[in-house]
Amino acid sequence: MIKSHEALSRRQILRAGLQGCVALSAGPLVSACHSDNNPAPTPVSNIANVGPLSVVPDSNGLLLPEGFSSRVIARTGETPVASSVYPWHGLPDGGATFALPDGGWIYASNSEEPSGTGGVGAVEFSADGDVVDAYSLLTGTTRNCAGGPTPWGTWLSCEEFSQGAVWETFPLERGQQPAVRRDALGIFSHEAAAVDPDTGIVYLTEDRTDGCFYRFIPAVSGDLSSGQLQAAVVDMVDSGNRALEGSVSWVDVPDPSAAVQSTRVQAQAAGASIFQRGEGCWFQGGVVYFTTTTDTIVWAFTPGASGDGPITQIYNRTDLYPADTSLNGIDNITVSDGGDVLVAEDSDDNQIQVLTPGGELLPLLQLTGHSIGNLPGELTGPAFDPSGTRLYFSSQRGTLADFQAQGRLIGVTFEISGPFLV
Repeated sequence: MIKSHEALSRRQILRAGLQGCVALSAGPLVSACHSDNNPAPTPVSNIANVGPLSVVPDSNGLLLPEGFSSRVIARTGETPVASSVYPWHGLPDGGATFALPDGGWIYASNSEEPSGTGGVGAVEFSADGDVVDAYSLLTGTTRNCAGGPTPWGTWLSCEEFSQGAVWETFPLERGQQPAVRRDALGIFSHEAAAVDPDTGIVYLTEDRTDGCFYRFIPAVSGDLSSGQLQAAVVDMVDSGNRALEGSVSWVDVPDPSAAVQSTRVQAQAAGASIFQRGEGCWFQGGVVYFTTTTDTIVWAFTPGASGDGPITQIYNRTDLYPADTSLNGIDNITVSDGGDVLVAEDSDDNQIQVLTPGGELLPLLQLTGHSIGNLPGELTGPAFDPSGTRLYFSSQRGTLADFQAQGRLIGVTFEISGPFLV
């Protein structure tokens, strides 16, 4: 547990962020506020109450709490459903779900394949949860790592290399609308993106040990073709200009295209602070949550009306959890409607762990048998379906047996069902 005063601070941050209306998981359809004339029950998160993980893996190699079950949705090189012609991509990474008008939904998933062989794929579900189709949303890109859903129903796919860009894809068009490269969001080693539904501002992480934390202010909300890229300045930093807890302000990046000088160098010359390998990023209830993997920190930034605001470390293993050794290689994240911050591991023991609003850290699932020699496993793309009752994620590299049999890494995408809500 966090110390009592720290737990109070964390609960205040999370609960303040949950006031008002929030989106159901990553879907583009934001749940509306209900008037007194049209009351609707609000599901309550049950994640903090789930029991310990099983000691025996299920048939898919997963350790789950009692009452939860898993199924495999897709495997690299295989079509997720017989009627589809799309073979599921390699190295599945960041993902999100998108609600359909008929009650079904789509799970979009990045491919982190290198050198122009990456992209985005999607699998479609019926209202009953059956897999009914799969298709490509983007091809020909490089190391599409994480990304983020937008309130208008698109998926921002982020390339993680020095000349990486953000691509806006259109899951609801089922692969029939070409993706659009959004250079105004900057050229750098992108990781993830999160959009404030009220302002349209996009928050962006950079996967470098000397990277920055950015925001993009669109000229017109919902239109990412033009606007201003800025980088975060934290008023408290260490001797190496690395961010600490404090207050955030912003500086402009003069040339987001990085034609002459890299984006981060421009930003830091203007006063921007360093964040050490920014990874997953998620906006929920007025709070931007993101991770940095070098220092194993989960951050919470709460922008005020001016766009500035406090930034807090809600998980810092060194300071807040000195006895904890279980959460390592923190990477992709998602946040439940109830304020549970789900953190996926890249390495270590292949877990998705949860930081609850009460300040507890607990394992939600663990994948066994998905390390290949000295190459550890990596869990990617956690995202709830629009109902909040199913969780999707991938094992990016798959099992040793698959690697030996096929001579390549065979990623596996899973669905977890169970009592996430009460």
